[in-house]
Amino acid sequence: MHPSDIIGSIAAIAMVFGYLPQTVRTVRTRSTDDIATGTFLMMGFGSACFAVQGILTGNIPLFVTNLLTTIMSSIVFGIKIYNDYFKKRR
Repeated sequence: MHPSDIIGSIAAIAMVFGYLPQTVRTVRTRSTDDIATGTFLMMGFGSACFAVQGILTGNIPLFVTNLLTTIMSSIVFGIKIYNDYFKKRR
């Protein structure tokens, strides 16, 4: 395995596990008061762009990692939008 593959694998694991605690906490508690909307919007958008790059270049690890982080970021962002805009209107 090439050193760049090893570094890429470590980065992929770190990215997925970096998003996981916040996603699990948000899904369990439904609390999003301390989450910056713009942060999760931009991180999700960036991950989605990297996922597309992974598809276009045939880089499956890049695609899978960023697909997972896009999904997790979208879950948190969706709950945040629901809490901020729909729940408060009731």
